[in-house]
Amino acid sequence: MIVVRVVQTGDVDALVALAQETGPGLTTFKPDRDALAARIARSRRTMEDKAAPHEAGYFFVMEDTATGDVAGVCGIETSVGLEQPFYNYRVSTVVHASQDLGIWTRMRALNISHDLTGYAEVCSLFLSPRYRTSGVGGLLSRSRFMFLAQFRERFPQRLCAELRGHFDENGTSPFWRAVGSHFYQIDFNAADYLSSHGRKAFLAELMPRYPVYVELLPQEAQDCVGLTHNDTIPARRMLESEGLRYENHVDIFDAGPVLECHIADLRTVRESVVVPVEIAAPGAGSAPQDRPKSLVSNTSLGDFRVGAAAGVPQDGVFRLTAEEAAALDVKAGDLVRVLPLKHKQG
Repeated sequence: MIVVRVVQTGDVDALVALAQETGPGLTTFKPDRDALAARIARSRRTMEDKAAPHEAGYFFVMEDTATGDVAGVCGIETSVGLEQPFYNYRVSTVVHASQDLGIWTRMRALNISHDLTGYAEVCSLFLSPRYRTSGVGGLLSRSRFMFLAQFRERFPQRLCAELRGHFDENGTSPFWRAVGSHFYQIDFNAADYLSSHGRKAFLAELMPRYPVYVELLPQEAQDCVGLTHNDTIPARRMLESEGLRYENHVDIFDAGPVLECHIADLRTVRESVVVPVEIAAPGAGSAPQDRPKSLVSNTSLGDFRVGAAAGVPQDGVFRLTAEEAAALDVKAGDLVRVLPLKHKQG
């Protein structure tokens, strides 16, 4: 069974190997052993209520329980921008008009913004290409919302997600080339690395002091504002199906869109239910392939696990096979959170 679980200290080697498969633009998951070990330690401190508010965050891994292979990661930051500023561009509209000349223009402007300070953030989503088959990506991404629903009291009211922006066929960000490179005088990957390691002072010191008029940029850079990387489009669709929306904030490096919503409005928070587990008797056989599926998680903070299982809650219980129960670390009578899947998840 493929499950998403909270990260453990022993996962660091597998995570370093997995991070080698990422491309440019994934700021929060780099193949840096020390940084990944620190991320794991921070996640464990958060679950033990030993993390300061500005550093609290959770990190999850996707594991194939049959092989032990770590196939993906995802994370949740509890409250961004409390210590290091959380910078975005806010895309606003500027109107210039002359009554005498009968001329009226409407332009987009990018303004440095701290609007999302204090939001929770879903981040660090990466799935190995080896596991990009139907349903797996949806499980990985939506597992975070199962965690948010189960431990709602540990998070603020609002949530955001920064999505990777557009890169051209050479792996370069046209927006960075037109804007950031002129101000920061370093390449995208260097700026990305510094930012991902919390060294963000250079942003405030070097970023543009005044609004950037989008229409003054080269056309290929204009087209990048709010544009999602091709590899991230499925993740965006899933986030939007959960209730997150683009509200005119974009990333300061690649102009990728930022989605946001109230956590209480997430579909998983509204529609998931908590019911007891019933375990099928040995030899009961597997469920029919056309049976509807649900996401199912245990309710343990320290060993949270979520996977996909056939069926929906019936008669006030959810039925698991013995193998599924073992993978989710639950026994008969334990409570599980269940979200019936209405649509095919990709």
